[in-house]
Amino acid sequence: MISTVTTTTTAVTLTQVMTYSIIAVIALITFLAFKEILSTEVRKNERIQTFIEGANVAIVPLLMVFVSVVGYKVVTVI
Repeated sequence: MISTVTTTTTAVTLTQVMTYSIIAVIALITFLAFKEILSTEVRKNERIQTFIEGANVAIVPLLMVFVSVVGYKVVTVI
């Protein structure tokens, strides 16, 4: 039995990485702002309470991207 393995190589440029990291940081700031603004209304609406409780699902990965971008910038400056 003969099998063929095909690999695909994708090249990611530094420009693409920086563009996506800017989008991720903007999304992180937006989620954090919404969570902070809506936290005052948590007792009035159950939907807002659900959003605030579930917002960490999006915030944690975006925060990891932010930390990695800052780490990359620190390493490249040094």
